[in-house]
Amino acid sequence: MCLFSYDDDPEPEERVPAGALFVPARPGGPQTVVRLFRGPLGLRTAVGFTTRRRLAATLGEAQPWVRLSAPALRAMTGPLGVHALTVDPALSAPAVAAAPSARPRPERRPVAGAPVARPPVSGAPVGGVRREIAS
Repeated sequence: MCLFSYDDDPEPEERVPAGALFVPARPGGPQTVVRLFRGPLGLRTAVGFTTRRRLAATLGEAQPWVRLSAPALRAMTGPLGVHALTVDPALSAPAVAAAPSARPRPERRPVAGAPVARPPVSGAPVGGVRREIAS
């Protein structure tokens, strides 16, 4: 272990320098806005991916991105109070299932002779009886 720290040394939690990252972004008018995420403990974190393929596998092909180095990303998010940088995260939520097809519901018809349940009228008592108050 080296006792001296050099500028090009990786951060202690990083195994190797990440280099330029693919950072998820969203259009924000004339400028591009870096997306921030929440980690497993709920703390905000900046996210970067080492390859375009990893970004697409996690966030989808349509996710816009910008290319930034780790120090530049930290410099951008530091003033916002975001000091964590997560490299190559994986989603922890299950994939969203496709919406069920919009099939028409079968029409329900009351049985002949059966009482029909109707919702209470707004302002009416639950029993459906109104009392007239003489003034």
